[in-house]
Amino acid sequence: MPKPSDTKQRILDVARELFTSQGVQRTSLQDIADRLGITKPALYYHFPSREDLVRSIVAPMLEDGETFLRDQESRGDAPVRELVEGFFDFNYRHRADVVMLLAEMPTLADLGLIDRVLAWRTRLTELICGPSPTLEQQARAILALGGLQDVCMQFPDVPVDDLKAAAVAGALDALGR
Repeated sequence: MPKPSDTKQRILDVARELFTSQGVQRTSLQDIADRLGITKPALYYHFPSREDLVRSIVAPMLEDGETFLRDQESRGDAPVRELVEGFFDFNYRHRADVVMLLAEMPTLADLGLIDRVLAWRTRLTELICGPSPTLEQQARAILALGGLQDVCMQFPDVPVDDLKAAAVAGALDALGR
């Protein structure tokens, strides 16, 4: 994916900040333009709609998540610890976007983005537990993966290595490993 221009990146950064603090539906494109000191037509030049702007914010996260999963699925034999560590790394890298997703689930569901992200847990569960996991295995995996995701957001000031060690240990414990 090509790197966005400086102006486009500034728009994405300000939009992410405003969407997270005010909500997607309560943030107008005019709010974003005003914060940046640009005209609304200049903003429309880069992003023709709010939905396009939201999709542009989360696209790198979605692409990264799909790449991680495809790589693990094609490999097929990754140790559970590696899968859990990789999922932690992904969530830590994209925690600002995950916060925005959680704050705006109805809006993002309307855009079809939530279903895609939730499907990742199902795919990871199959990688961790096999192709036909029991209900208990599925529940443990969802608790482990969801908890791991939450830890990335809940403790933003903890050094990443300490956070990763604690989160991975907790997830493996939840998985019974």
